[in-house]
Amino acid sequence: MVTGEKFNLKNHYEIDGLLKTEPTPPNHLLSKYYESDAYISHSDSSKGMINTLYYWVKNYSLKKKFSLISQASQGKKILDYGCGTGEFVSFLNSKKMNAFGFEPNTNAFKIAKEKNPERIFNSNQILKNEKFDVITLWHVLEHVPDLNEVIEQLKNSLNPDGKLFVAVPNYASFDAEYYQEFWAAYDVPRHLWHFNQKSMQTLFNNFGMIIEKVHPMWFDAFYVSLLSEKYKRSSLGFLKAMCVGFISNVKAMNSGEFSSLIYQIQVKNVK
Repeated sequence: MVTGEKFNLKNHYEIDGLLKTEPTPPNHLLSKYYESDAYISHSDSSKGMINTLYYWVKNYSLKKKFSLISQASQGKKILDYGCGTGEFVSFLNSKKMNAFGFEPNTNAFKIAKEKNPERIFNSNQILKNEKFDVITLWHVLEHVPDLNEVIEQLKNSLNPDGKLFVAVPNYASFDAEYYQEFWAAYDVPRHLWHFNQKSMQTLFNNFGMIIEKVHPMWFDAFYVSLLSEKYKRSSLGFLKAMCVGFISNVKAMNSGEFSSLIYQIQVKNVK
């Protein structure tokens, strides 16, 4: 979708409900798909309606994410894995937390590092050297090529009672079903993996971890619908997007299938 190339979503042969983008770009070519000013999470631009909406929601979400973490854990040492331009790391440290960030993208890393000197890393070595009370991945897991390796590293980097928070798009939502191939949260090939709730449960169970709670991301239905209408070049894009987003959230209040979900995860047998 980014370059006009064609990609397919294939069922993973081991995990029911987990979809994989194919053909999968080689690791050394993946970075080119992020080299765009339109890729909001790797830039600080707030120009345009969609960017303005994104940044308004992001600022609101910082407080909600902090609230979720604070309710789930008393620990203060936190890693934001895939921290983008570092806003959440900055916010956490402003709240007297001991927060760090990992970001592999060169441009985003540079911006994040300027905001948080000595606290942003672009090497997975931080996972090998440190233990954390909380590790967060906000719309990151769908991007990682080596899915199993990363989850194992994250698990091993948690303190015994540590919590993992993973936010990913949910292709079982109404807005995904409505927009189908135009659904912006498929975002191929940057999104290499596509999840529903069943696949997330199976995936983390395979690593000896359990999903304790699932939290909705209410604004994602509107934001993703707005992007999807843009891809469709709809003449009534904004109004249609707001309607689809509203319907998606209303339906999800009964089904639990929100456009994006936050999974609160812990290692099994922790007392």
